[in-house]
Amino acid sequence: MHRTTISPVTCAHRGQMAEALAHLENVMVEGLRHGFFDCSIACKIGNGGKRQLVIRAGKSDKFTIAEEELPR
Repeated sequence: MHRTTISPVTCAHRGQMAEALAHLENVMVEGLRHGFFDCSIACKIGNGGKRQLVIRAGKSDKFTIAEEELPR
């Protein structure tokens, strides 16, 4: 997998939010380089208002994002 430059939008966040955005950006860039890809994103609210974000692109990656990490 090629290493991509992280966008300023991703850098503006922290914690799991930043990791999820960086991962999604990487999935998209690598898929575009390859020429085709399939990706799905699902989210639900869990205990304590935490978001359970799942990005599926060949494999599933799960991120738990605390409500405090969400942009206002």
